[in-house]
Amino acid sequence: MNKKPIRTRGKLQLSKYFQELKKGDSVAVVAERSIQFKFPKVIQGRTGIVGEKRGKSYLVKIKDHAKEKNYLIAPIHLKKIKQISKE
Repeated sequence: MNKKPIRTRGKLQLSKYFQELKKGDSVAVVAERSIQFKFPKVIQGRTGIVGEKRGKSYLVKIKDHAKEKNYLIAPIHLKKIKQISKE
C-alpha cells in the first residue's frame, strides 16, 4: 500500500463515507489510507457483491478461487462498479 497524495492526506470524502449501497451491487475493495483497514492485503483491489448491511458496514461476498468468502467492510473502503452486460 502506498501513501496518499500530499493534497489529499488526512482528508475524508464524506460522500464516500456515507454512501448507500444496495443488495446485489458490484463493488471493488479500495482501502482508504487515512482510516485503518483491518483486512488482509490480498483483498485490496478485489471485486465482490454486496450481500446486506450490518450496522454501518456491508457484507461483501468475494470469490477466492472456488470458495466464496464473506467480509464485513465499511463503505469508505468500497467503490461501486458498473456492470457491463454482454449482449
